[in-house]
Amino acid sequence: MPQSPAPVFEAADEISAETSVVVILQTAQTGFGPRAGALDAEMDGILSRACSEPAALEESGACVDVIAPKAMSTRRVVVLALGKAEAVTPLSLARAGGLLAAHLEGKGECAATLMLDPLAGVDLPAAEILARVALGMRLRRYRFDLRNRRQGAGADRTLRVQLIGAGQELDAALARVNAIADGVEYARTLVNLPPNHLHPENFHDHLEPLREAGIDVEILDTARLKELGMNAILAVGSGSARPPRVAVLRYRGKGAPAQPLAFVGKGVCFDSGGLCIKRGEQMFDMKADMGGAAAVVGLLIALARQGSPVHAVGVLGIAENMPSGTALKPRDIITTASGQTVEVFDTDAEGRLILADCLYYAASRFSPSVIVDLATLTYSVMRGLGSVFAGLFSTDDTIASRMIAAGEKVGERFWQLPLDRAYDEGLQSPFADIRHHAKDMEDGDAPYAAAFLRNFTEDRPWVHLDIAGKEIADKDRPLGREGATAFGVQMLEEWVQSGRAAN
Repeated sequence: MPQSPAPVFEAADEISAETSVVVILQTAQTGFGPRAGALDAEMDGILSRACSEPAALEESGACVDVIAPKAMSTRRVVVLALGKAEAVTPLSLARAGGLLAAHLEGKGECAATLMLDPLAGVDLPAAEILARVALGMRLRRYRFDLRNRRQGAGADRTLRVQLIGAGQELDAALARVNAIADGVEYARTLVNLPPNHLHPENFHDHLEPLREAGIDVEILDTARLKELGMNAILAVGSGSARPPRVAVLRYRGKGAPAQPLAFVGKGVCFDSGGLCIKRGEQMFDMKADMGGAAAVVGLLIALARQGSPVHAVGVLGIAENMPSGTALKPRDIITTASGQTVEVFDTDAEGRLILADCLYYAASRFSPSVIVDLATLTYSVMRGLGSVFAGLFSTDDTIASRMIAAGEKVGERFWQLPLDRAYDEGLQSPFADIRHHAKDMEDGDAPYAAAFLRNFTEDRPWVHLDIAGKEIADKDRPLGREGATAFGVQMLEEWVQSGRAAN
């Protein structure tokens, strides 16, 4: 399996005799608490001297690593800096945990005990502090690797961590962060898989973790898509030897409302651009053009694994966009599932065609309270927002503001962009109900794509998340290695859960 074993976390009351590595969670300039103080005394003040510089613990995630005296059973003590107490947040804790995991891995350690004393000035429960550090450790520890000859390949050791300093609330906090990590890690694996390993013909095989989590999975094949009039996704997939599919995912937790939330994901397993073919360098990461669908899969796993009392459906449009004699052509006119006709221009703007059918299907079949779609959709959103933000468009500003707040909490940042009727003018066609791309090919495309998609939402409250450029990281980061990020999973899980708490 290309996904590394998940770390194991468990509560403990005290440091066991077998503990070889102890990690003290400590804020800057506050002094050690009773547990850490006792350990420092046992080590003749080595820890307090190592942390005596005023700025020693101000950089969150910094590790002060001390080799313990020979007389102690513990070999190594690490003081994990959490920064200034007033700056501690769930996100800063997770990032500190990620840096700790990288530090321990660099030292060849695969077991540790995390010790938490009360932290003055930190307005978070002890269970939340430990759980968020654990989440960061788990996300950073995730590894995808298909190398058979890498040193240690196939024998990644499980990281085992004991957590000291929280009460009975720790079990519930760990249940949530482990569920989140399950979803993030599996979404990352889907995106990391090569396009010869994951494609429309076998995508359903990779949905088995959903079934194991109690989520219903229904696959709409080509015949069913034709019956439903989903000619837009059929057209996108017409150039590939592997026909498109739509996956319909349904999860309803105990006590959940009848009306669901709907999540629609773009699942283009490889995007060559079709007949409007991409340049070579533009194609290198196009196995990740199904990042939106992967995020929906990860979200539903995260909700189901923690038994969240919500009702959610997912609709994934799965296809390959390939050039061939049967491929979609510029100026084709397609009748979509909604009955609206669409004039095609750039065949490399295939994602909005897939979403058009999937949005309408989700809206008309499930009558959801809100529809959210995720898609690696446009180059223009990357040009406009750079590497910091993803784009968000919405027909409901209240929902948009709550999503943005959820993203800030977990480190997945969004910026709301205009969804204005003025963009409709650029989508007028003399031959079809609507163009699928603006007339000016060099104009900012993201708002036109959003304006196009709004026509297929059946006037349901709707949010469009353009996550292009966020699906892959080109280097290691505190919360993940180089490769797939599963961007959107954590934000949507936080949005769902915080919305449920507010109601």
